[in-house]
Amino acid sequence: MFAVLNRARKALCTAAVVASAGLLAACDVPTMTDLGGGSAGRGGPDIDPGAPVRVALLVPQSDSGAASIARDLENAARLAIADLDGVNIELAVYDTAGSGATAAAQAQRAVDEGAKIILGPLRGEVAVEASKVVADEGINVLAFSNNPSIAGGNLFVLGPTFENTADRLLGYARRQGRNKVAILHSDDVPGQFGRNAIQQAASQNGVSVAAVQSYPLSVDGVTNAAQGMAQVASNAGADSVFITTDATNAAMPLLLQVMPENGLDPSTYQYIGLTRWDVKPELFSYPGAEGAWFTLPNQAMQQNFSARFSAAYGASPHPLAGLAFDGIAAVGALVKQGRRDALTGRALTQSAGFQGTGGVFRLKSDGTNQRGLAVATVRNNQMVILDPAPSSFSGAGF
Repeated sequence: MFAVLNRARKALCTAAVVASAGLLAACDVPTMTDLGGGSAGRGGPDIDPGAPVRVALLVPQSDSGAASIARDLENAARLAIADLDGVNIELAVYDTAGSGATAAAQAQRAVDEGAKIILGPLRGEVAVEASKVVADEGINVLAFSNNPSIAGGNLFVLGPTFENTADRLLGYARRQGRNKVAILHSDDVPGQFGRNAIQQAASQNGVSVAAVQSYPLSVDGVTNAAQGMAQVASNAGADSVFITTDATNAAMPLLLQVMPENGLDPSTYQYIGLTRWDVKPELFSYPGAEGAWFTLPNQAMQQNFSARFSAAYGASPHPLAGLAFDGIAAVGALVKQGRRDALTGRALTQSAGFQGTGGVFRLKSDGTNQRGLAVATVRNNQMVILDPAPSSFSGAGF
């Protein structure tokens, strides 16, 4: 216990400094400002499906903090193009330098040079600026952001969202007879967005939110919340505890150690995680991890993509690289249908969706996305798949 506290104290101090600098994630952390334009547009440019289709890729090539991500995104896009059969995609890459103003100028330049759709930019606030300048020309933007608040109009987000994960888990929980959840979240912006996503998913799946408990990003704050969570859950009549904390955050080991020690028995209360716990398998040894639920993409497909990328480029892909592959895969599948309206909002949001690096996914009419996810658990320090990722949108798991 004391070793866990000491490690957590050092790591949480670092995390607090990082958070205050606004550097919480490689992609982007959702902001509380809704920059979206409501429902996604249905329009878009006409194309000649028999001719080369120009696709613009906007990435931060000259941003020293993201240049390696930009490289992997471009490489993944080119790998996807090589897979296309009978479809001629002409990829044009533009450097955003990580700047909204630069991204806007490059987006306009891309359209002026014949681009029919834009992939990227990387970060949400930059994607907003790029989408604004080409909206009047009916050009759709598939950003690599995971921030649903920016989606809408001509802007779609490809990144996995909290809403999609929470919906999958609470749908599964309901089918297992778990219908009263307590939410435990950090009191920062990611924690608040996670809480909101769980509340929304609970409503959609007929699950009651029995209690909501927040904690500050400090050792004392995390410890106090963990020590009191059993009483909170018991008083509210909860049968599950949904934790928003990222698996790589220093708070997670503390929560998974202290909560079981203070009466939140994993054999009575179902622990549920909003993020992928398999990315940090060291967590599996903590008492709160045993039997917990979390999601992950189709592992066979993700491993196949990673192996092919490594073989082609001599290194493993950045975790975000697959989003560029997915964007090209979607564009290629639509163009292959031979439709002149292949890149309109109506076509992009086809209900059948597309096959991507992590399995099936589709773009929704509100500009967000839905991805097929597996539900996993931990048994004897090993990850076990409880419910496989669906292979289509007509199957179970949605």
